[in-house]
Amino acid sequence: MHPALSVIFFTTLSGAGYGLLFWAAWHALTGVSSARTLLVSIAVSIVLSTIGLLSSTLHLGKPMRAWRAFSQWRTSWLSREGVAAMLTFGIALLLGAAALPGMLDANATGSAVQLGIAGMGVAALSIIAALVTVYCTAMIYASLKPIPAWGHRLVPRVYVLFALFTGGLLFCAIATLLGREVRNVAALVAIVAALLLWDQKRRYWRDIDAPLPATRGDAIGLPNRTATVFERPHTEANYLTKEMGFVVARKHAKTLRRLAIVLFAVLPILALLPVFVFVHLDTAPWYTAAALSALAGAFVERWLFFAEAKHMVTLYY
Repeated sequence: MHPALSVIFFTTLSGAGYGLLFWAAWHALTGVSSARTLLVSIAVSIVLSTIGLLSSTLHLGKPMRAWRAFSQWRTSWLSREGVAAMLTFGIALLLGAAALPGMLDANATGSAVQLGIAGMGVAALSIIAALVTVYCTAMIYASLKPIPAWGHRLVPRVYVLFALFTGGLLFCAIATLLGREVRNVAALVAIVAALLLWDQKRRYWRDIDAPLPATRGDAIGLPNRTATVFERPHTEANYLTKEMGFVVARKHAKTLRRLAIVLFAVLPILALLPVFVFVHLDTAPWYTAAALSALAGAFVERWLFFAEAKHMVTLYY
């Protein structure tokens, strides 16, 4: 598929935003973060997810008609993602209110916010809503069986992992920039997540490098026959050839894959190792560098996700 920047921004930024909301809700639930850290994290998560969702409309032919898709939630993952995103937006606002001492049933104990029963319920609901929304985003593409690279079993898993990974690093960066101490256990978890993502993407790229599971003969109704092209179906390019027939050179794809791995795995790991090893260290610059690098790596990875996707219809052309 031709990589549209609007869709790349959508999947990358909204994923990071919902991942950040997940970790903000988790820390609100466990009562180990201050109200300031939680409120800033929730605000940033809302901004990122909103920018991502709004950017997705730029790829639509009639953006003003996007609201009509909400009624198709029974059959469309795109509609489900839209409904989930709107619900998550409201839940995130409730979580922000719950994190304020004196609002709902939150109390400030020392430098951390302790939620009551109602606040804990909102936090738990935020965790679920964030994961469901990211999963729906992934299934928009994973449900399209005519595109084998998108229908791969690892697509939803990688989407969720990237959201949790980038969102977690953003939460650590925000917390440390606000003067909060983040234990080195968080750095270890992030390093393990980076290695896991590296492994999952390696497996995914290995699988999609295989030839399409059909031939040109299958595409024109002549299975087990060798079909050659005498004349193209039409003389001008159309939507299918422009959007779904995009081809990225193999050597460029390999270079971009290496770049993505360096950005979302190698550099974050190198940035987090000092945080894990040294106890007395100003961790804010290291977490910030790791978060920005991971976001850049996710952007490159998402570009490849679309650029390397081949629609089965290209066999006909």
